[in-house]
Amino acid sequence: MTPAATELAFRAAAVALLLVLAASLLSDFRNVLAARLGAAFALGSAAHAVSYSVGTSSLVPAWHAPLIALSTGNIVVFWLFTRALFDDEFRLRRWHGLTWGLVTAFSFVSCLWIAPGGHVRVAVTAVNLIVLGFIALAIVQTIGSWSADLVERRRRVRVFIVCAAALYGGLNALLQILAGSDVGDVANTVNTGVLASIVAAIAYAMMRVDGADLFPAAAEAAPAIAASQPIIGEDAADQKLIDALMRLMADERIYRQENISIGVLAGRLKIPEYRLRRLINQGLGYRNFNVFLNNHRIEEAKAALADPAQAKVPVITIAMDSGFQSLGPFNRAFKAVTGVTPTEYRRLKVNAV
Repeated sequence: MTPAATELAFRAAAVALLLVLAASLLSDFRNVLAARLGAAFALGSAAHAVSYSVGTSSLVPAWHAPLIALSTGNIVVFWLFTRALFDDEFRLRRWHGLTWGLVTAFSFVSCLWIAPGGHVRVAVTAVNLIVLGFIALAIVQTIGSWSADLVERRRRVRVFIVCAAALYGGLNALLQILAGSDVGDVANTVNTGVLASIVAAIAYAMMRVDGADLFPAAAEAAPAIAASQPIIGEDAADQKLIDALMRLMADERIYRQENISIGVLAGRLKIPEYRLRRLINQGLGYRNFNVFLNNHRIEEAKAALADPAQAKVPVITIAMDSGFQSLGPFNRAFKAVTGVTPTEYRRLKVNAV
């Protein structure tokens, strides 16, 4: 088989896998933002598989330019996908769509006007620096939030998806910046083969995790806080650790501490992080560390809001005292748990007294 035929086979395989993945996500999880963004990213990646080639050219056919533009704009979708994948409270805003539109439009203009005007290297470098910038944002987002996931297998799959896509996209952006106009068919064959392999690996990894865990239909409901009771299936050592953890939360109110992390909490208990994750997940029923912390914070806030003696205390003061860093996240978390805003909750409780 010639390199050109092999490349075509790899492209077809990658496109087919991506289309099946997009269809599967939309069929099973159409109501989940992360899944919808994942499907959009898969479709954009299919456009990339059809249009991408290593090396640069100043002559881009008119039919090819929209595919290249969609492929470039897909990096914004990738960034949004990583945000939704690790943050159940993430919501799309109008400026997200505007950002996608600007990046896509700039790539389209570069293909049809900037590059043919004799500035091909400038156009290619500018577009791919944008790509590298959004990949960096996605990686920073992943590093900042992945440790909060308490379900170990899901956490590994999520990180693998982000890292594999970011590595492929980053290397391609660098190749486009550094490569000349003539790199040969072998380079494109290798590139499409790598893409097909990565897509297959991501699809396989996703199949090994319960889809409802990977793409939960709603933000995790907070289990009720109660006095620690022996938990079926837990040995005595684990039960002692759970009791110690609950004392830290109830007596020392460690959840108030600024920038509290699962590593800090594990250090206080003198156990490895993986063991604390397992205890909070399997022993207390939480899937996310931030939800675990916010549950305790909200319980304290609820008590303060229901206290007539604190009726004049501003809501933001109560939020900050209970461990939240700003009012917006507090309002969202509070309403997710109680179904009402903090102000409405205070009015209902104080009027009931």
